[in-house]
Amino acid sequence: MKEERKRLARLKRLEKIRAIAKQTAALESAQAESTLTQLRALSDRTRQMASDYASRREMTDGGSLHQVGRFVSGLQALTKTTDGDAIRAQSIADAKQRLLAEAERRRAAIEERALLQERMIAKAGQTPALGSRKGSGTDLE
Repeated sequence: MKEERKRLARLKRLEKIRAIAKQTAALESAQAESTLTQLRALSDRTRQMASDYASRREMTDGGSLHQVGRFVSGLQALTKTTDGDAIRAQSIADAKQRLLAEAERRRAAIEERALLQERMIAKAGQTPALGSRKGSGTDLE
């Protein structure tokens, strides 16, 4: 009985550790999703700026046209770089989600084992129900 209680205490400690690991994984996953969202927004804004500048037609001379063209090219290059960063951030966010799911599975498995151990201890602590007593003597009495 004492060993079973020690095992239960160990399982409870392990469950707490797994819960902390799950919280850490959830925080990392949320941070990765936030980074992904920011990169996508930056990419969209940069793409929109490049489009807006490319559609301008009020240049008065070739120098202005050349300057705007270089600026638009720079914005397009920046958009392409940001798109690549967003793709990498998506991969990282997906990996963090998988780690979070794994952490939850591990925590749930330990929780299940701890509950089973608690039930076993509770069952062992119950006094057995007494059945009917067998009569003494023979059936002829």
